[in-house]
This record gives sequence, structure tokens and C-alpha cells, in this order.
Amino acid sequence: MSPLLKQIETIVRDKFSKQEGSHDWFHIDRVRRTALYLQSIEGGSAECIELAALLHDYSDHKYNGGDFDSGSREVLQLLRSLGASADLAQQVAQIVSVVSYKGAHVPDSMTSLEGQIVRDADRLDAIGAIGIARAFSYGGSKGRALYDPNIAPTLHQSKEAYAQDKGHTINHFYEKLLLLKDRMETPTAKKLAAQRHALMEQFIVQFRQEWNPGNLDVS
Repeated sequence: MSPLLKQIETIVRDKFSKQEGSHDWFHIDRVRRTALYLQSIEGGSAECIELAALLHDYSDHKYNGGDFDSGSREVLQLLRSLGASADLAQQVAQIVSVVSYKGAHVPDSMTSLEGQIVRDADRLDAIGAIGIARAFSYGGSKGRALYDPNIAPTLHQSKEAYAQDKGHTINHFYEKLLLLKDRMETPTAKKLAAQRHALMEQFIVQFRQEWNPGNLDVS
């Protein structure tokens, strides 16, 4: 590991060590490890990918008051202050600016192979068993209901509408998590996403059966 990566790892670990479980250090480290796995198959600059994975949530709009642009600005300043080249710092900052999901009807910005890998890695951590756990961890941290059958999902038309939505956690599956499989960009991530997506579909079926006990099959 390069001196720059060691410094960034220490800074990010310290910053996120006490964050709630959906976006804590362990999430960031999983994204880093998944991104490097994807890179080992798909290619791209390992240094750029690892830095962007470590820094992808450095100033997340969900925790900084809704500023979607703060992350890339702060990452650029941090990397330059630690001696990263202008080109590397700019490339990582650009990836950070496009990683976040911004709504069902908000298209993903075009990005490099490195950006596709980091975004895929982050989205893979949002689905499957860990994705389910993270969704309820985040919802709980915001005081959101598990489910309210009177509130239907919304397929948001803008990043602002998506960021301001305060819906229950089950809606989040329909508004984001179940849409991610088809937004993976690298072939390897597409394969990994298929299995995780199937698990979420099974979970939703079971959740709805348990929510309505009369539908339970006890035969």
C-alpha cells in the first residue's frame, strides 16, 4: 500500500469509526475490497479505484445537509493537501461526484471504467443480505417506519426529490434497491447482483406474508 493510501485509510477509518452501521467504516472497507475484486477482473487503475472507494462517502449528502457537491470538493482538497498529483486527485474527485444514486428517473452520469467499478461496488453493498441489513439500519437511525401500507413508493424525478423523501424502509426497496441490478455496469458486477437481487425479492415476499398473518402458509 502506498503512503498516500495509508494516510487516506487512517483518515477515513477515524472519520467513520463511530458512524451508524449503514455507512460506517465496515461499509467503506467492503466497498474497497469489492472494488479491488472487480478491478482484478475488469482492469483499470487499482490506485485510483482504491482511493475513490475509500473516499466515496467522505461527505455524503445524506449526512452533510443535502449538498451533493461537497464530497468531490472536499476529496479534491484532501488529496491535493496530501501530495496527490492534480490528475489523480481530479479523477478520484470526479468518481466521488457520480457514485451516489440520485433517483429512479435520474440517469447515471457517464464515468470512467474506474468510476463504473467503484459505483458498482457501492451498489453491490446496497443489495443482498447486507443491503437489507443496511436499509433497516439507516431507516432506524432516521426514525423511519419499517413499513406503512398507506404510503406507496415514489419513483423520483430529481435528486432533490429523492434526497428529501422520508418514506418507510420497504418503499426504499422499490425506489432504489430493486432497481440497482439493472444499473450495474461491469460484467462481473452484473453477475454478482443477480443473486443478491433474487434474495431481496424473496425477502420482500416473506416480509409481506408476515405482515399479513392470514397469508402465512403453515401446511
